[in-house]
Amino acid sequence: MQEGTAKQISRWVALGALFLIPLAPLIVANSYFFPFITGKAFYFRILVEIAVAAWAVLALLDREYRPRFSLVGAAATGFVLWMFVADAFALNAAKAFWSNFERMEGWVLLIHLLGFFFAASTVLRVEKKWRAWFLTSLAVSLAVSGYALLQLSGALAIHQGSTRIDATLGNSAYLAIYFLFNTFIALWLALTEKRAWLKWVLIATAVLEAVLIFFTETRGTVLGLVGALLLAALLTALTAGKHARRAAAGALVLIVVLSGSFYLARDSAFVQGNHALQRIASISLADGQTRFTIWHMAFEGVLERPIVGWGQEGFNYVFNKFYDPSLYAQEPWFDRAHNAFIDWLTAGGVPAFLLYLSLFGSAFVLLWRSPELSRAERTLLTAALAGYAIHNLFVFDNLYSYVYFFAILALIDSQVGRPIARLERAPEMTASAGATYALPIAAVVALAFVWYVNITGMRAAGELITAISPSSSGPAANIATFEDLLQHPAFATQEIREQLVAFAVSVTQSSSATSAEKQQAIALATSEMQKQVDAYPLDARERLQLSYAYRAAGDGANALKQIKAAEDLSPKKEEIWIEAGALEWDLGDQKSAQEDFNTAYALGPEFQDLAAYAAAGDIAVGDQATADKVLLGAYGTTTVDSDILSVAYYRTKNWPRLIGIWELRTAVPGASVETWFGLAAAYYTAGDTADAIATINKAVALYPDAASAGAAAIKQIQAKTVGQ
Repeated sequence: MQEGTAKQISRWVALGALFLIPLAPLIVANSYFFPFITGKAFYFRILVEIAVAAWAVLALLDREYRPRFSLVGAAATGFVLWMFVADAFALNAAKAFWSNFERMEGWVLLIHLLGFFFAASTVLRVEKKWRAWFLTSLAVSLAVSGYALLQLSGALAIHQGSTRIDATLGNSAYLAIYFLFNTFIALWLALTEKRAWLKWVLIATAVLEAVLIFFTETRGTVLGLVGALLLAALLTALTAGKHARRAAAGALVLIVVLSGSFYLARDSAFVQGNHALQRIASISLADGQTRFTIWHMAFEGVLERPIVGWGQEGFNYVFNKFYDPSLYAQEPWFDRAHNAFIDWLTAGGVPAFLLYLSLFGSAFVLLWRSPELSRAERTLLTAALAGYAIHNLFVFDNLYSYVYFFAILALIDSQVGRPIARLERAPEMTASAGATYALPIAAVVALAFVWYVNITGMRAAGELITAISPSSSGPAANIATFEDLLQHPAFATQEIREQLVAFAVSVTQSSSATSAEKQQAIALATSEMQKQVDAYPLDARERLQLSYAYRAAGDGANALKQIKAAEDLSPKKEEIWIEAGALEWDLGDQKSAQEDFNTAYALGPEFQDLAAYAAAGDIAVGDQATADKVLLGAYGTTTVDSDILSVAYYRTKNWPRLIGIWELRTAVPGASVETWFGLAAAYYTAGDTADAIATINKAVALYPDAASAGAAAIKQIQAKTVGQ
């Protein structure tokens, strides 16, 4: 009875945890930092820890639950173990192992995926629950689809603020691969479903989610879907019976014709008038140039560290060191190569890349050796993995693409794995030992892992939201929260410190904060970011973060020192040269500012705003002729709407040029009242009070609601004129 109790408890706990995992996409923890990421990740980790603990007890009590050997299991184990080695050699090993709130990956995720792999493979095999598990996942995907449809209808907001649906995953690319997996899983299950109503529900689910992929506008996944359908049709045409081959050949031709027709009609009014179709139609080699550039940078990083790579979350070091100036107009910081295969090559070197490929290779081979799957089922699962691989050529992985990938790998392992003699020979635990020792110890170990791996991080994720949110008690309460967070460091200390810098800078600019609060906030930010830089001196991004803190503190010398250190770490990144030039200009070193602005422009001469900076540097040292030559070359005119040029003309008292910029801005249809007031201020600064007043009157005529503000401004101008 005791043996039965211990086994039954473990069995139900393991099954319960595994069957709760498919609900993760519905988790949105709004009280956590990065709510669409952190809540799902903590939820998944906790359930895996519970499932693995329960499975371990089952394996001790019953050899049927013990892991078996397969090539896919060996590949998964080897991959995770090698990444442990690679992460240990990372420049930021702590981040490599624990990741951060934004990604929630690192080696911690890999070991949880491996635990999920073995627990699911054995428990769902023994209990014959694989079909039920995937049906549960599909039921959840229908709920996610409903949310996406409400976003399409406008009833619910799209979180990314665009037309690309993201549902409860918060990211259109994450939603796209989620739907891609479920599309083929639904088709796979429909093949063997005997209940007619459920078969049609599964087919309808597949069609719905395939269509929704297009509304995520994730081009890599659309290519993956089309490629997977083509492969499924081709495999069916080559391997199925006569009637199925004919149907597959027809489907193959239809897919090719539709794809070709779409390509030929890519410039038509119909395609260009639909945002989703227009984005998909924009797929081209030229459009992918940014990714190709990043991949080239990644390969340079691999050549430097070909064996152990840079560790997980280490791509930022590659991005900075091998930065290509042509990326200036893109987002300033990339932490992924936007290609999962290259990401693993960069993170773990050539061994990790080969092991990652072996996950796909072993899966494809063993799928076709599965004794339990029909040819049609193998075809659809092969297509799902192929579509995922194509998707991964253009997008990085996320939690739920990993979960589905490892779930399919575990399914394959459960069907082809063979018993391991040594494990089979190990005696089963006795009834009394199972109930007295195994179950309680497993429960304690699981709770310890839940606490250490998750609870502290969950507390930090929630507390960070409190720290950066406005407090009724004023900035002092936020500062106290940051201090508490940093006294009890979690894995995401870097993110906490970066958020602290942003908060401190905002406090120093706040009119409601007291001097003591401003000093306390910026002192804490400077101290903590200095600790970050001391711990990881080769991270250019953190050097810039520290420079922002010093600059907010009024310590220009130390701020410049950090920017110069960042220049050494990333000498081709124009943004850093611009930061250096702006600070040198503020410090009165116009010559150095000119040199840095011109260095930035030399790195990226194709970017007009860099030309404006170069011209501003020339203006700062009194070389208007050279500035005009630069502007004419870049813009074809010397009157350019540019904030940095406005600053340059203001500081050098070149009022005609300053007025010219503001006149250009007011000439734009619908120019705001603030723009008109800006022109008036330029006239007034130049000593032209008549035109200043006339401009204010024109602004009031255009915007009657600004009458009181205009009257006050005119009164102030007239009073100062009389005083003079």
